[in-house]
Amino acid sequence: MTLSTTKPNKETQMQKTIQIHTDGSCLSNPGAGGYCGILLYKGVEKIIKGSHPLTTNNRMELTAVIESLKALKEPCNVELFSDSKYVCESINKWLPNWVEKKFAKVKNEELWREYLRVAQGHRIEAIWVKGHNGNMMNEKCDKIAREEAQRESQKQAQKEIKNLQK
Repeated sequence: MTLSTTKPNKETQMQKTIQIHTDGSCLSNPGAGGYCGILLYKGVEKIIKGSHPLTTNNRMELTAVIESLKALKEPCNVELFSDSKYVCESINKWLPNWVEKKFAKVKNEELWREYLRVAQGHRIEAIWVKGHNGNMMNEKCDKIAREEAQRESQKQAQKEIKNLQK
């Protein structure tokens, strides 16, 4: 497994470098949530998005990263941009210690274990960007993640209405 602390070597220098921009959204915390990842490679953009009915903002931030990494078909050098200090600091600083301590008292353990699984083979550098500060890709991710959360909330409301009509 390679984490962001891996030094570049001959193998990683030959890998493609891809940018991934991510964001998560939660209408209330906890509540309906959405996520978005935008993969950029040689000017081509791929959008990954989704939602969950009952979640937290941190879970959506991390889910955006996981689902984006799942979309990669080969090992890559990944420049991961996120407005979540939780995600960036976890990836860049805390994760090796969590693994060593078998995730004792770590929230969202199952998602972090999934992150480790999908991160294998990639060299990942998490880069924090200030949210709601004019960063075009972050704003785009934020808008899509919010739309996904709103869609999920509306879907849940429609289910409740149908149940009341029975």
